[in-house]
Amino acid sequence: MNRITSKKQLSQDVFRLTVEAPDIARERKAGQFVILQLDTEWGERIPLTIADADPEAGTITLIFQAVGASTRKLSWLGVGDEIANLVGPLGRPTHVEKFGTVVCVGGGIGVAPSYPIAQAMKAAGNKLIAILGARTKELVIMEEEMRALADEVIVCTDDGSYGRKALVTEPLKELCEQNPPPDLVVAIGPPIMMKFCAKTTEPYGVKTVVSLNTIMIDGTGMCGGCRVSVGGETKFVCVDGPEFDGHQVDFDQMMARLGAFREHEQMARKGCLLREEAVRKGLKE
Repeated sequence: MNRITSKKQLSQDVFRLTVEAPDIARERKAGQFVILQLDTEWGERIPLTIADADPEAGTITLIFQAVGASTRKLSWLGVGDEIANLVGPLGRPTHVEKFGTVVCVGGGIGVAPSYPIAQAMKAAGNKLIAILGARTKELVIMEEEMRALADEVIVCTDDGSYGRKALVTEPLKELCEQNPPPDLVVAIGPPIMMKFCAKTTEPYGVKTVVSLNTIMIDGTGMCGGCRVSVGGETKFVCVDGPEFDGHQVDFDQMMARLGAFREHEQMARKGCLLREEAVRKGLKE
C-alpha cells in the first residue's frame, strides 16, 4: 500500500497527488512512469508519468486528468488514503545530454510529464524553452514551475483567454525558422498534438522526441496492448519507450488503437458520473 500525503486540484479534472513510494523515488529518472491499480482484484492498471520525486521524503508526484472511470475513482481519494498497487519506475529514461537549445512542448496534461524532462535538460546545461498549451486559461497547469526553470516560456490557449491565441505548433514553427533552429524538441500531449508537432519540425530537420501514452496492462511487454509502429517496426511503449522519434511514429494507427474500447470507456465513465451526482445529492449508495 502507498499512502497519499498531499492532494491538490490544478484545474478542472486535473489533480496532483504526492504518494509514499521510497524505492521508486530513489530510482526514478526523467521520462519514466509507474502503473497503479486501485482495486487489486478487478481494478484497471493506470500508467502515469512520475512528474517529480523527493528521495529524502520518499515520495513521488503524480499528476493526472480524471477522464475515464479509473482516473475519476483515483480523484476521489484524499490525504491518508492508500493506493493498493504501485509499480515502477518503468520504461526507458529520457536520453539527457547537453544538446544546446531544447524546446519542451506540453499540451494540456502533457505539461506534467514534460516537467521532469525539462528539469533534467536544464540541469545538463541546455537552454530551455517551454511551450505550454491548453484550451483555456483555466486549464493551463504548472506555469509557475516552468517559469522558474526555463529561459523562456510561451503560453498558448485555443480561445485566446491567456497568452497567445494559437496552437502550440505556431510558436514551434517560429522557433524552427530561427537561425539556428532548436537542437531538440520534446513534445508531450494528446496524440494529435504530438503528430502535428512532429510534422511541424520535420521540414526543418529538427530532432523531435514524443512520449506516448497508449493502452497498457502489464508494463513488461508481455500483453502487447501498447504496441505501436515506429519506422515500420513494431515497438512496445512500456519497454521500448515511452519516448520515440516523433518523425517515425505511425500516429494514425496509434490513435485508431486508442479508440478500440471507447464504447466501454464511455459506459464506465457514465457510471462514475452518476455516482458522483448521487453523492452530491446526499443519497446513499
